[in-house]
Amino acid sequence: MAKPLIRKHQSTINYLRKYWSLYLMLILPLAYFVVFRYIPMTYIQIAFKKYSIVQSVWEMPWADNHGFEYFIKAFSNRDFLYALRNTIMLNLLDLLVGFPAPIILALLLNELPYKRFKRFTQSVAYMPHFLSWIIISGIALQLFAPSTGLVNIVLNRLGFESIPFLNDPKHWVFTYVFLGIWKNMGWNTIIYLAALTNINPELYEAASIDGAGRFQKIRYITLPGLRSTIITLLILNLGHILSSEFDRPYSLSNALVHNVSNVIATFVYTYGIRGLQFSLTTAVGLFQSVVGVIFLLAANALAKKFGERGIW
Repeated sequence: MAKPLIRKHQSTINYLRKYWSLYLMLILPLAYFVVFRYIPMTYIQIAFKKYSIVQSVWEMPWADNHGFEYFIKAFSNRDFLYALRNTIMLNLLDLLVGFPAPIILALLLNELPYKRFKRFTQSVAYMPHFLSWIIISGIALQLFAPSTGLVNIVLNRLGFESIPFLNDPKHWVFTYVFLGIWKNMGWNTIIYLAALTNINPELYEAASIDGAGRFQKIRYITLPGLRSTIITLLILNLGHILSSEFDRPYSLSNALVHNVSNVIATFVYTYGIRGLQFSLTTAVGLFQSVVGVIFLLAANALAKKFGERGIW
């Protein structure tokens, strides 16, 4: 009995001697997550306490209603309910319209016979990803402004009326989603193009011999080859259904569209940073995170139920 244990212990020592440098390299990333991710999680309890700038988080008194005072206040706040509605609406539109866009672009690029043109198109498509939303909002203002925007000037000269892209709530939502697709579509396409390289070329050759057309190859070879990647990215996107960027809605927003542009991130900025209601906004952030985790777990379980690997 002792010999197998000694042998196992010796193999463990040999393994660590062989790969000690790899484990040593893990120290910095592990330290980063501990210091900047896990230790700050102790401040989650601010959501359940009455915040005081002169007291440590452990000394702050508990909030009323068994600590759930600020959760009740959040769901009694009309601005938060509007922000919650807008966050879900805009994220669902991004998911429904924006999620298929890089898949379609990847399929189109994959079918291009000229490699140089393919690389050029791919480079042009993913360059907007490196622009900040402040720059993009400036470009959008120059293009879509009601009276001075280039698009409306052209429409007016052609005899059409101006379109309030940035001043009407319905048109603003369309512009918001369109700009999001334009910015992120090319970058997300890289993931699908990388997945396409794992498909065996012999499958296409065999399909050509059997008389399959281009669309049949896409349907029966390319899309099944992308299935696992699509499922994984869909799960991750569902996990962010209540998350919201701050710079995107904040930079594109104005007073005329505030009823659709105010999302959870801008609500937290307004009430937390500017209004100094830290307990309220911490409660909102905690609610946002918990719901995101629930969506992530549910989507992952659903993917496994249909035979996919999921994300873990």
